[in-house]
Amino acid sequence: MHILVATDADFVLDEVTAALADPDTSFTVCRNGRDVAGVVAARTPDLAVLDLQIGSMGGMAVTMGLRLDESAGVLPHVPVLMLLDRRADLHLAKRSAADGWLVKPLDALSLQFAVDAILHPAAAAAEAVAETEADDSAEEDVVEAG
Repeated sequence: MHILVATDADFVLDEVTAALADPDTSFTVCRNGRDVAGVVAARTPDLAVLDLQIGSMGGMAVTMGLRLDESAGVLPHVPVLMLLDRRADLHLAKRSAADGWLVKPLDALSLQFAVDAILHPAAAAAEAVAETEADDSAEEDVVEAG
């Protein structure tokens, strides 16, 4: 798997690479949002992890640019995981058509889960249904004493 990480913050880069690194994963790092489309054109990633603030062009503008280039047939579809600064920024991720988002601070488990949900949406949905059914059946098994 190849992941594009676009951020100008070293701590974000460190957290993302530490959480998602394995022998089959490679990373391309982009420190400026304006460079992302060119990087995608040169080597299409399986996933783009975009920080909300990336130099002079933020994650929302980058995602919207990728979606516009995709609709024009200039670039292929690239799934986007946007890293938000606060919960109130959620509308930015939705408006830009990001495939998923996380609010910082990040943790490895949340990153791994979000990536899996974006890259394998059917499996994530099936797991959510299974968890809901397990919760429902646990409630049904309760026997009242009396």
